[in-house]
Amino acid sequence: MSENGSPLLIVNNIEVIYDHVILVLKGVSLEVPEGGIVALLGANGAGKSTTLKAISNLLSAERGDVTKGSIEYRGERVDKLTPSDLVKKGVIQVMEGRHCFEHLTVEENLLTGAYTRTDGAVAINQSLEKVYHYFPRLKERRSSQAGYTSGGEQQMTAVGRALMASPKMILLDEPSMGLAPQLVEEIFEIVDALNKKEGVSFLLAEQNTMVALKHADYGYILENGRVVMEGAADSLSENEDVKEFYLGLSSGARKSFREVKHYRRRKRWLA
Repeated sequence: MSENGSPLLIVNNIEVIYDHVILVLKGVSLEVPEGGIVALLGANGAGKSTTLKAISNLLSAERGDVTKGSIEYRGERVDKLTPSDLVKKGVIQVMEGRHCFEHLTVEENLLTGAYTRTDGAVAINQSLEKVYHYFPRLKERRSSQAGYTSGGEQQMTAVGRALMASPKMILLDEPSMGLAPQLVEEIFEIVDALNKKEGVSFLLAEQNTMVALKHADYGYILENGRVVMEGAADSLSENEDVKEFYLGLSSGARKSFREVKHYRRRKRWLA
């Protein structure tokens, strides 16, 4: 595991079943250290979003259930808590697809993130100014309806809204989805800044393996609901399997599709 600090979050061998019959996660284990950025990587349908929803206790809304294993946050079992209780403990999820309130202004969207706070208007206004410090573009668009802002601005609004809850940890689901590369880089640089300056830990689910490994400390690769590989981000970036199947790079001759399918199957069973 990463050497950043002691584990903030421990997911221990969880299984997730939808509709009582569909097994989606098959014994997933991972750790997020205090002050770390951990990437959860894999193709579409590998189980990344389900893992995040299992941690934030949002599965029941989709008829899903954690049937085995445990989830601990700061040494305490949290897999039976309500999502709102988990938010109060400092774990916030930014959902895939941004999910802004389109009819509200950007600032009103941000203020909804402070709904569970009880520390008064002054502290909330300070948090709002902090969000505008990290996202100056949002300050310019503060009175615009969120539905009329760009995809990048909506993603910034979603992350800013999470910050308004004073999180210790943010679960970030597909932050790069549908965004131009320049905006993706901008958002990940802000994630870096929040991690280093504010001490917020991140667990991010991301299909863009190259960008995620560039900014993360540690990574887990999921295939078909199982962790098939894990390691420090630098070592994963240099791993030949990862280069071949997730970064589109190859040191040797290009393999045929048949060889690649066979190799992927063999790799999965050997993992």
